[in-house]
Amino acid sequence: MVLQSVKSCLWMSCILRTPKACFWSTASGGLIIQSVSNDVYQNLAVEDWIHDHMDLEKQQVLFLWRNSPAVVIGRHQNPWQECNLRLLRQKNIKLARRRSGGGTVYHDLGNINLTFFTTRKKYERMENLKLVVKALKALRPLLDVHVTDRYDILLDRKYKISGTAAKLGRTSAYHHCTLLCNADKCVLSSVLKSPFKGLKSNATPSVPALVKNLFEEDPSLTSEMLLDAIAKEYAVQHQIDHHITLINPADETLLPGISDKTKELQTWEWVYGKTPKFSISTCLNMVYKDSVLDVKVNMDVKHGRIEVCNIDLPEQWLPPGLYSELVKSLTGSKFCPNETTTLVTTLLRLCPQDDELHSRWSLLCENMIRLM
Repeated sequence: MVLQSVKSCLWMSCILRTPKACFWSTASGGLIIQSVSNDVYQNLAVEDWIHDHMDLEKQQVLFLWRNSPAVVIGRHQNPWQECNLRLLRQKNIKLARRRSGGGTVYHDLGNINLTFFTTRKKYERMENLKLVVKALKALRPLLDVHVTDRYDILLDRKYKISGTAAKLGRTSAYHHCTLLCNADKCVLSSVLKSPFKGLKSNATPSVPALVKNLFEEDPSLTSEMLLDAIAKEYAVQHQIDHHITLINPADETLLPGISDKTKELQTWEWVYGKTPKFSISTCLNMVYKDSVLDVKVNMDVKHGRIEVCNIDLPEQWLPPGLYSELVKSLTGSKFCPNETTTLVTTLLRLCPQDDELHSRWSLLCENMIRLM
């Protein structure tokens, strides 16, 4: 415990020695920075800012960051297909869409994120992952870790501890990867399990894998030790001083325009609206008065909005006019529980004052909203 405390103090003294002002011009060859924020949108915005504004020909960058609980989907993925959105809302876990491809990951403070920025010509994800493995081996020589052909890092030849994704721009590129240290695996497995059935999509699907935390293998490790070891190895390979510069992703003087990038990443239009077109063909099993009604629902969703909507209700379940208004109102609306709740509440005012009709309407609408 004393050794770990000393280690943490030494690590903190190292990072505090480097000023944050104008960090992009303080060193040549390479730079190591770490975010002081645990907000997923702010940290993803830093990636965008560096990619768009820094001259990576002069200076390559390693960006270290950690997030409070969040699920991050790839650029071309479908959130309804990839995770349990209802559970995310219940647990107040953020959902973010990054600008790189790849699969869906769960982040919390027990997970380290590493982003390697280079020019497109110098982009080499395998070398980056080998660097991480070399750092882990330097810290704990007995760890059985290696890089696979799929650009994952496996522990004990079996458990995935790191996934990878990348964005290749015209001249700049970045490769980012995760490192599972002490993430909450119960939350991870539950939120990354979609309850959705009957969804058809051309979106990129995630590939499930067995996972394990590094701290399960060696409880004496800390996140600070791992960050320091990776930073040291990066410094050695790039022949630069081993300094970690702390940055605040909300600092407009340091990162002009960063706030706009952060706001864009939080918008419904980006997180959900960028989902590739998909269709839903499912059956709602609605329990009503001791009987089960099968209601078939077919929808096409484009840019996160309902393009086509068909609900196969039992005859005389709803007045024809009310049914038509429901379908008409849903068509063109966001495939979103909040918007649909507002919409059906408004339509409820058109219903005659009939308790049974209101019960039927509420049951149908509750089941429709659960789809979203």
